[in-house]
Amino acid sequence: MCFYESDGAIVDIGSKSAAFVPSYEVSSDKKAKVEDVLEKNTEYEFLIVQDCDENGKFTLSYKKVAAAHTWTELEKIKEADETIAAIVTQIVKGGIIVDISGVQGFIPQGQLCARETVCAVGDKIEVKILTLDKSQNNLILSNKKVFETNLAEVRKNVFEQIEVGQVVKGEVVRITDFGAFVNVGGVDCLLPLSQISWKWVEHPTDLLKVGQEINVEIIDIDYKKQRISLSLKNTEPDPWIRAEEELKEGDVKEGVITRIKPFGAFVEVLPGVEALLPQSVLIQYQNKHGKILEAGSKLDTKVVKLNAKDKRISLGLPEVEEEETKE
Repeated sequence: MCFYESDGAIVDIGSKSAAFVPSYEVSSDKKAKVEDVLEKNTEYEFLIVQDCDENGKFTLSYKKVAAAHTWTELEKIKEADETIAAIVTQIVKGGIIVDISGVQGFIPQGQLCARETVCAVGDKIEVKILTLDKSQNNLILSNKKVFETNLAEVRKNVFEQIEVGQVVKGEVVRITDFGAFVNVGGVDCLLPLSQISWKWVEHPTDLLKVGQEINVEIIDIDYKKQRISLSLKNTEPDPWIRAEEELKEGDVKEGVITRIKPFGAFVEVLPGVEALLPQSVLIQYQNKHGKILEAGSKLDTKVVKLNAKDKRISLGLPEVEEEETKE
């Protein structure tokens, strides 16, 4: 039996003298209310932390008994390599301090996974025990180990379910110069620059942004290295099929220059289909008209050689051919 007071609780310990539990000995959580922790007419274990005072009262502690039980439980959890929830109580230099049922633990900065580095006081996170020493009241924890364990399980499940040719939904999580990383079911997969679009893409940010959800096709799975390669352009119709159906050698097509290289200009003759206009032909055209062609310029081209299977088209310019014929 207990009675609440403003600064703690009076507890009946079955002797002539009553006992007192100060509020600071009830719980390690300073915000916890005594009545929420110690219920009336309920038996609890207490530790006598001070003998009878001048008023004949013992001073008891409930949180120290709870902490002792917690240490025992923590030892079992560490032995089983299991995870446990912890409450963030303080952000300090080099890491964070957490509370586990009255026991204080420390998570070094290097043992926090990326998403927990910005956690706030009061947040609940899953941790694993790295070091435990009850005699020294030392408890070192890791949140990163939990993340790595979960990730390993996630990767295992994903690799068991996917196959080449499968179209899946993913989220763009990171963009680089050589492509983008797309999270598929919890696993970051590579979407190479060349697989983003049938059209020429200068940089992935031209078409993609972080957080964007896209449908992608799995084009390669490396089980040994645990890598998955994706294609976004394969989820769209292959424009070269149309090129094979609609174009033939000798056709004249208006095209748009998409980029210029030292060996010539790439010209889009159909949506997503680029053909090469050799540098020598390009120079003849520029000399004749007295202007420099650049990306975005339109001009009539002639299909000189078509190889849709290898996705290659060589172009000429009708007016340049006419000049050569006259000469």
